[in-house]
Amino acid sequence: MATTSSMFMYSLTIQPPTSVTQAILGQFAGTKEQQIVTASGSRLTIHKPDPTQGKITTILSQDVFGIIRTLAAFRLAGSNKDYIIIGSDSGRITIIEYVPAQNQFNRLHLETFGKSGIRRVIPGQYLAVDPKGRACLIASAEKNKLVYVLNRNAQAELTISSPLEAHKPQTLVFALVGLDVGYENPVFAMLEVDYTECDQDPTGQAFQDVEKSLVYYELDLGLNHVVRKWSDPVDRTANMLLQVPGGGDGPSGVLVCGLDNITYRHSNQDAFRVPIPRRRGATENPERKRCITAGVMHKMRGAFFFLLQSEDGDLFKVTIDMIEDDNGQPTGEVKKLKIKYFDTVPVASNLCILKSGFLFVASETGNHHFYQFEKLGDDDNETEYDSDSFPADPTEAYTAVYFHPRPSENVNLVESIDSMNPQLDCKVANLTDEDAPQIYSICGSGARSSFRMLKHGLEVNDIVDSELPSVPAAVWTTKITRNDEFDAYIVLSFDNGTLVLSIGETVEEVTDTGFLSTASTLAVQQLGEDALIQVHPKGIRHIRADRRVNEWPVPQHRSIVAATTNERQVAVALSSGEIVYFEMDTDGSLAEYDEKREMSGTVTCLSLGEVPEGRVRSQFLAVGCDDSTVRILSLDPESTLENKSVQALTSAPSALSIMAMPDSTSGGSTLYLHIGLYSGVYLRTVLDEITGELSDTRTRFLGPKPAKLFKVSVKGEPAVLALSSRSWLGYSDPQTKNFMLTPLSYVPLEWGSNFSSEQCTEGMVGIQGQNLRIFSIEKLGSNLLQQSIPLTYTPRRFVRHPEYPLFYTIESDNNTLSIETKQRLLNSETVVNGDGVELSPEEFGYPRAQGHWASCIHVVDPINAKATLQQIDLTDNEAATTIVAVSFSSQSDETFLVVGTGKDVTVSPRTSSAGFIYIYRFLEDGKELEFIHKTKTEQPPSALLAFQGRLLAGIGNELRIYDLGLKQLLRKCQAQVVPNLVVGLQTQGSRIIVSDVQESIVYVVYKYQDNRLIPFVDDVIARWTTCTTMVDYETVAGGDKFGNLWLLRCPQKVSEESDEDSSGGHLVHERQYLQGAPNRLALMCHFYPQDIPTSIQKTQLVAGGRDILVWTGLQGTLGILVPFVSREDVDFFQTLEQHLRGEEAPLAGRDHLVYRSYYVPVKGMIDGDLCERYPLLSNDKKQMIAGELDRSVREIERKISVSFAILSVVVSGTNTLTHFAGYADTRGILASPPVKSCNFEFISLAQHIAQQHANEAVASLGLMETMPRSNVTPIIPTTPITRRDDAQDFQTLVCKGEWLMDRVIRRTTLVGNVFKESDIDAAWFWDEDEDFLPSPNILPALQDLGIPHDEEDVEFVEINQNIAIRIGNQEYPPTGGRYHNAYIAAGPRSTIIAQRNFSPRLLAAPGQKIPQLHRWSDVVWLAWTILAGNDNKGQLRYIIRENITTKLTRRIMEYIKRARPDTNFLPWPGQLYDLASDEGKALLASPHGVGIAYLVADHSDVLGSKKYPVVCIFTAPTKDEGREEKNDYYMIWELRDPTEMDEMELDRLKTCRDMI
Repeated sequence: MATTSSMFMYSLTIQPPTSVTQAILGQFAGTKEQQIVTASGSRLTIHKPDPTQGKITTILSQDVFGIIRTLAAFRLAGSNKDYIIIGSDSGRITIIEYVPAQNQFNRLHLETFGKSGIRRVIPGQYLAVDPKGRACLIASAEKNKLVYVLNRNAQAELTISSPLEAHKPQTLVFALVGLDVGYENPVFAMLEVDYTECDQDPTGQAFQDVEKSLVYYELDLGLNHVVRKWSDPVDRTANMLLQVPGGGDGPSGVLVCGLDNITYRHSNQDAFRVPIPRRRGATENPERKRCITAGVMHKMRGAFFFLLQSEDGDLFKVTIDMIEDDNGQPTGEVKKLKIKYFDTVPVASNLCILKSGFLFVASETGNHHFYQFEKLGDDDNETEYDSDSFPADPTEAYTAVYFHPRPSENVNLVESIDSMNPQLDCKVANLTDEDAPQIYSICGSGARSSFRMLKHGLEVNDIVDSELPSVPAAVWTTKITRNDEFDAYIVLSFDNGTLVLSIGETVEEVTDTGFLSTASTLAVQQLGEDALIQVHPKGIRHIRADRRVNEWPVPQHRSIVAATTNERQVAVALSSGEIVYFEMDTDGSLAEYDEKREMSGTVTCLSLGEVPEGRVRSQFLAVGCDDSTVRILSLDPESTLENKSVQALTSAPSALSIMAMPDSTSGGSTLYLHIGLYSGVYLRTVLDEITGELSDTRTRFLGPKPAKLFKVSVKGEPAVLALSSRSWLGYSDPQTKNFMLTPLSYVPLEWGSNFSSEQCTEGMVGIQGQNLRIFSIEKLGSNLLQQSIPLTYTPRRFVRHPEYPLFYTIESDNNTLSIETKQRLLNSETVVNGDGVELSPEEFGYPRAQGHWASCIHVVDPINAKATLQQIDLTDNEAATTIVAVSFSSQSDETFLVVGTGKDVTVSPRTSSAGFIYIYRFLEDGKELEFIHKTKTEQPPSALLAFQGRLLAGIGNELRIYDLGLKQLLRKCQAQVVPNLVVGLQTQGSRIIVSDVQESIVYVVYKYQDNRLIPFVDDVIARWTTCTTMVDYETVAGGDKFGNLWLLRCPQKVSEESDEDSSGGHLVHERQYLQGAPNRLALMCHFYPQDIPTSIQKTQLVAGGRDILVWTGLQGTLGILVPFVSREDVDFFQTLEQHLRGEEAPLAGRDHLVYRSYYVPVKGMIDGDLCERYPLLSNDKKQMIAGELDRSVREIERKISVSFAILSVVVSGTNTLTHFAGYADTRGILASPPVKSCNFEFISLAQHIAQQHANEAVASLGLMETMPRSNVTPIIPTTPITRRDDAQDFQTLVCKGEWLMDRVIRRTTLVGNVFKESDIDAAWFWDEDEDFLPSPNILPALQDLGIPHDEEDVEFVEINQNIAIRIGNQEYPPTGGRYHNAYIAAGPRSTIIAQRNFSPRLLAAPGQKIPQLHRWSDVVWLAWTILAGNDNKGQLRYIIRENITTKLTRRIMEYIKRARPDTNFLPWPGQLYDLASDEGKALLASPHGVGIAYLVADHSDVLGSKKYPVVCIFTAPTKDEGREEKNDYYMIWELRDPTEMDEMELDRLKTCRDMI
């Protein structure tokens, strides 16, 4: 297997895992406030709870590039800061600390003790710390245990000793905890099983008699030695230990949690046992025993208690009573153990109780919850059970105890933290017609399942929405004095006046502020210490603190058109183009600069930066003019208003803002100039604080409206509010300090400003139409917004309606009572009072019952209703397994919903009594489902797919093709294609990709003639496949249950052989290889992201962007794979990745390359998550790496965040990434993929487009980059279409048509008008037919369109190349080319009728030279100009293509007819298509349309501006003698002007142009 790849992908995580596997609590910042540290997959995150607001904020999240197995917090004696110990798969123990000043984790110690990876004899599975912080013990699942002594040296630095061994062979460990023994020698308690005798006993009796023991290991600090101190048998079902406070706080010891019981144990105490209460109710099984899955101990002053959670989510409060002495003080001897029901919360992996009175629940599935304690459950009426009533001996039986669940009384939910764990399926679709698609996902389990819609944006908290008396033009807020904490006024500018509102407990109008209310306002500013200024069109109003007003009037016959201010400076632009500059004197007055600066054009906007601390003025003034330039003027007293630098723009600037913002490159603050253009483009450029030069310009397209920019503050940091057709926020990422530009999930605003009051300390005020809105932005860490729709059971799969924005989910839960069974139990006559209460499933879950299934089908509307529209429950213990929408050809291409189910399914071992395939019909535009029939199968269908108008089903290890019958499905074909179980199906054309549950994938071809399914290529590695998608015709991307992503490709020769038109006999009889298919797939890429992929698909995350692979993981991960286009980029990122592996070694000590190669060596992948660590390095390391790469730090960061030009723009949690997508071969040459895939051909072409139209293309695609111009001439893709699959051909032509359409819309020549009329006489022979009449089949069209067609109106010309010719010194042999066309020069109805046209290039012999004038578009245009004359040649309206016989064009027409149910080509007037449709694009790129595109684009100077082809297809019967009668196809291309198009067509055309 080759270790290098010809394909390279950039892997980036958009959303990290949201499941929490470990959670610890501590004072990690060294302050009194507690923080929560969680582990999610390989990511370590620290959260800051806010007790005042009841919220949790993420402070820092870092990928450790290793599997975090355990976490523990400890504190050295006398310290006020907690440290973190990580047990991972690195074979090392890691101690880190959180450094709040740098907001990063700092590794203190890294000690190696074993091999890497998760092995049962390598420590890391269990970790415990002595409560006094003196030692820690790390243990493996079997045998090995290591103790490390923790201490500090003379410099008060943390030290760690060499490991002390406490190994015991042939011993399994089930739990580990550190005992609280005060300051005695540290003791660690374990649950162990010695299996020595089990290994030696072949009868199995020893296994039945084996005991589980509670064992104490003591660390003797004096002897520096670990001894096995005490051991005693415990309940064999024990699975968890909890530490009991010791020393002066309690009796010490542990709680041993087992099945249905909890026991207190200690070496010098008696045992005490209490049962775990069971739920009582009509639907509960009274015999079902519970176990404890999570628990937490909380110490208070003079008391402590435990909260233990069962598998149902019920919390139980456990307390320990101690014997008291004569003075009423506890003696440390246990008296009894007590337990009572507390509340019910979601089942948790970890529980954390904060000192501030909050409970953090890290949920196993669904959202994590943050609760506040209302009370501790001491005064409720719940029954309390104590150990006096139950035997301590674990072998003795006892009477079960029960309780009635109730809604929570003791804890109150204050915040729910989004989590998509487990994420089971995902689709990417743009159902809201926004500029970017949405991500639709199903996640969660049981009653906490949900259907979620994710979209890119920041969440906005709307505070005030108030209607104003009229529509304002602008709004500002201002303080009265510099030292004011909050704003005092809201100033609203109208067309004819200004309104001032005071900010207090209420907002009301004030009139005594000194503001001029009879004129509109251009700027408002708090000036100096206690003054205000108002800039209006006729002057500047300076309002002093004593209400004295100084007015500066503008010169006569002029007005102010733009203004900018800061706390010490004012600059205004006059209508005459002059700049007037003011600066505040020492006495607080405004002094005008003597000279005015006259600009070359009209000033459109101005900007002054804030006055830097310690200075008296801002150094620069930015001036934007209507000549599409921005100039930087100096404000230094020695060079006031002198020009410093100029930047040319693609459009006139509409807004400017000079602002200092945090910068990851410099590590401090950098001065930026933000520019908004009238074209809707936003630019950010670095402004040199010394020279005033502009550099490092980056752009982003915001929307079609002019961009407006406003300085705001978010989370104490400066930000820019950018307004266009959408509202955007530009800010520095809280962690990386990289600049982010993210849309707001809010209404479009026309104006904005900062807002601060007692009720909203940091908000914004904006104008939306006639409404005044006040809002705030709370979360900057997450820019993926989630909307959730609750589901009933655990979702398994979902499918989208082919036409409407609806989804259909299948849901099923095992060991759960169905609705039918539950209602029967609730209505039973044996139900006593109190047992018949039906509990809320969302809070308490569903009743459990072994062997039962609960399943349903949901119709979900996430766009309009935002709810489920219909629920269909499955009965007879059936569970839905798979779902698909199928259009059956036998039913006039009507689409049905097909659902596969299994009856009496057992998951392991895999058994069932039967399987069924249900057919449902869509009603009410898909909002309702009607049951048609069901078909029984031997096993449950595990995969379904629409295939060539029929149903393809994977049932067991067989692949079947079904058609729809009246009463059931009709089996048409079947074959055994995989060894185990079909779990996934993908198809293109006649090729089927079959996924096996544990044997990777198999390529199968369907031979229609013989009705056979033939496997012809499979994989060399047994992959446990979870998801697959076809990247192109030969390449498949997929994931497996061990957390790997991979791309496999079929050899091209094998692929071509499988597509041959023969019956496939050579494939059937070809020799099998190792009991598999005769051929093997090639591994192109392989990567280990750690999370288990559950879905993968090829899609776009930005309209008009590149096709990329989007994958989702079980733990809630959302990631992308972006193909590279050039070897240069691959080499750069590979080198960067190599340096980062050394300079930014993973935090937990795991080798990065080995980690990404967990099961198979990484191949063809660049780890984007590692590359994005570069901006977080220290400046020294960044400079060192930049020197090795021969680039500057800013260039590297720019390349990471914005890689060149045309690529998909994907916003991750930490950065805005733009990367090349395509292929790079091993020679570094730009290469198309081995398979002629439409997508990649089109994108390589888009490179040329971008280079020729750099700024326009960049702006329209929304990239953060300015490209240099280039003279590269674009060429049309000339790769011949050789695919035998009509769908592939259609998609290829659609892409080609998009490019042609772009040329037509932009009026960009394809070849150019390089020929003159005399050229046609030199290269062709002209013959006119005086008696020609048009074909009778097109006469109805000519008559209806008003085209003259009498003999005198039509000129028929035969232009041939049938004899040798000489042009200059070159002789050309005859080619046989001929263009026979009719020309009708009739003014506005001028028409060309193309009859028989054969290109010389097509007919010439191989290698034969042909004249340069050979294209149909050039020859016909020259003929048209000769025949039509100057008066008519620009009025060409129709081009008619007669009797289309070209195979490719006819196949595409037939494909459109088959694939589009609403298409039925009829006689005239036929079917009409425009270029906004895929059909129109494909027809434009067909052999009968491409010449017309050339003709229109190359001669737009003559034909006039903005002529767009629209095509009509109709049929007519063939009437020639001697030929079998059939329908011939005809095309009429109409060159329309926009003024002639109706509104609907214009909308479609606009959509088309927006996409380009």
